[in-house]
Amino acid sequence: MTTYLNFEQKIAQIQEDLVSAQASGNTIALAKLQKDLEKEVAKTFGSLSDYQKLQLARHPDRPYALDYIRAIMENAYEIHGDRAFRDDPAIVCYIGRIGGQKAMVIGEQKGRGVKNKIKRNFGMPNPEGYRKALRAVKLAEKFDIPVLMLIDTPGAYPGLGAEERGQSEAIARNLFEFASVKVPMVSVVIGEGGSGGALAIGVADKLAMMRYSVFAVISPEGCSAILWSDPSKVEAATKALKITPSDLLEHKLVDDVLDEPLIGAHRDKETAASVLKEYFLQSVKSLRELSEDELLEKRYTKLTAVGAYTE
Repeated sequence: MTTYLNFEQKIAQIQEDLVSAQASGNTIALAKLQKDLEKEVAKTFGSLSDYQKLQLARHPDRPYALDYIRAIMENAYEIHGDRAFRDDPAIVCYIGRIGGQKAMVIGEQKGRGVKNKIKRNFGMPNPEGYRKALRAVKLAEKFDIPVLMLIDTPGAYPGLGAEERGQSEAIARNLFEFASVKVPMVSVVIGEGGSGGALAIGVADKLAMMRYSVFAVISPEGCSAILWSDPSKVEAATKALKITPSDLLEHKLVDDVLDEPLIGAHRDKETAASVLKEYFLQSVKSLRELSEDELLEKRYTKLTAVGAYTE
């Protein structure tokens, strides 16, 4: 069943009318409604606020990591466990091929439905998840396989057990190790990129965001609670945080913005997957033209250029 957000209600009504027109076989009404739908989509999605983009990034029908993996990978084989504690279902690792290109794909998986959300811990990884990701990357490096990372998490799990097992160390270790991996690394924010939970698989040669994704040091809800102690300030916090792809591209914190369908990846998953696949293949092709030393030097320069300061 399709889920429509508050600002999509006019689109929902036209979609209902389209279904009725198709059922009745009224071709004239069908053609008119199709034009009306195109105009309404262009109007609605051509002037979205930052908060509306946040809502789209969290849309319950939005493709998750496993949706993309199943759409773009062939001969996919899942890798489990960190060889230290357990397997973390909040992070999935697959080795296989994308468009004939060998690839290692690592993604944060939120899960659908109550049971699956609980199994995946709502996409909030524990330290063993990040250690599994590191193991997968090291395996890819050993066999010279490019890596694609799919970011989609509200943040790393802040539970007592996660802290006891070294959550912050696991994230920091990934930042440190990923910076010197000798194979092409591509990371894409496909939904919600929250804090260190996103950064832990965000160190790459290319960091991109889907059109309706967000990347932030803290959630707008957390920001409004800390700054104003007022949950009604979420929209103001979203705007102030500058978490949308255009904002981050302007500040050179991401390299590219991927043009998922205007109406959203959740409405056209095949096109969204095709855009992601093409971006990965083109990125790997360009990165393969660099020598190993050039690849590492360029990545180091990119990472150290983040941020600004004055003396």
